[in-house]
Amino acid sequence: MVRALSLSLTALLLASCASAPVEKAALPNTPAAFKGAAVEGPAAPVQQAGAWWLVFNDPVLNDLIGRSMGSNTDIATAEAHLTQARALLKAARSSFWPQAGVTYTAARGTDVLGTPLPQGKAANAHSLDLDLSYEVDLFGRLAKASQAAKLDARSAEDLLHDTQLLVQSRVAQSYFALRALDEDRAIVAETLDAYRGSLKVTKSRFANGDVAELDVARLETEVSATEAEALALDQQRAELANALSVLVGEPATTFDVKAQTWASQPWAGAVPVIPAGIPSNVLKRRPDVLAAEASMTAAERRVGVARAAWFPSLTLTGNGGYASTDLDTLFDKGSQTWSLAGILTQAVFDGGRRNANIDYAKGGMEASFAGYRQSVLVAFSDVEDQLSDLSYLRQQEAAEGRAVDASNRALRQAQSLYRNGSSSQLEMLDAQRQQLAVRRQALRVRAAQYQSTVGLIRALGGGWG
Repeated sequence: MVRALSLSLTALLLASCASAPVEKAALPNTPAAFKGAAVEGPAAPVQQAGAWWLVFNDPVLNDLIGRSMGSNTDIATAEAHLTQARALLKAARSSFWPQAGVTYTAARGTDVLGTPLPQGKAANAHSLDLDLSYEVDLFGRLAKASQAAKLDARSAEDLLHDTQLLVQSRVAQSYFALRALDEDRAIVAETLDAYRGSLKVTKSRFANGDVAELDVARLETEVSATEAEALALDQQRAELANALSVLVGEPATTFDVKAQTWASQPWAGAVPVIPAGIPSNVLKRRPDVLAAEASMTAAERRVGVARAAWFPSLTLTGNGGYASTDLDTLFDKGSQTWSLAGILTQAVFDGGRRNANIDYAKGGMEASFAGYRQSVLVAFSDVEDQLSDLSYLRQQEAAEGRAVDASNRALRQAQSLYRNGSSSQLEMLDAQRQQLAVRRQALRVRAAQYQSTVGLIRALGGGWG
């Protein structure tokens, strides 16, 4: 007994030497408010949990996101990782239960059931045993291992939610980009029709000797260049639709989203205003931050598991069954056997293996802490980026609106002067090109607002309010 106590005291001393407190870097301070100013306007109505895209009230977008949730391969991979993590949790929890096994043995030899037989003699032996073992969790090693596995499962679940949110936001942003391309193609097609009409009239006037061939050549140049631009937009739309098909999880060959004009969309009237709220809510909503926090806490538990390896372990074992030289009498009362035992194991010296395991666990904890800190910093940065983008885009929208109005007036005046013979065709073409460029740029700014709004929703963790 004295020897056992001395061994335990020695192990406790070694464990205390191997478990010095781990120094941690300070977490970033949570600011009182975001630096970027939120866009002014009535806040968008809060949607049901996990369905933020309903704020746009677009059945096509709703359908695309719904299909992606069931078919996207990144989500399927995250779901498989969650299944694995939950299986490991079940395995860890099984350590709290007794372990049982049944063994049947049939043998023949000169030493039967522990009784040597006369030289040259051999006999049969049959035994049926039930073995039980149970490890008493004296110092919480099994509990810490189970807690770590539970936190890993929680982290995997949060990562699944983060993957779902990422796919949802990418589908929405790609969809808005697709609708912007549809409108861009319509603007270019409208300008191309105008050029073709002008070219037809100019050719007729050239045939009558009213204009020079240079006028015809200039318009032919504009028509061909605009046709090439329209084809380039068609190419961009096809590529974007193919990329969207991958997000939705369907073959590009059979995937299609019909073209629609921007003005016909239910969300085209105004960009939803998403309130940023307070910064601390971001850390509670964002699944990537929650996953990193769970991983960090799991790593802390594993340091405890590694340290507990220095403490004694107690295992209770039991064995009961039947043993006989004759199979017919195997289950007779006289063939019964049983035994009970308690095994106390204490580590004293292992060449530094346990200390190395503790250092390894500490390194994992420090790495996970750095990952959590990085997740917090990225979360705040994401929100600030989107708030800044939306603020500047709102100002750009106002400026682009003034530019569109001015370009429309300039084109009308140029066309009037050209018809009256007061200006050249070149001036009118310059006005048309300028109007086309300004309208397209205004569209890009408008589309960017919707994409940044989606980006803000994702940065906030998929919710607001």
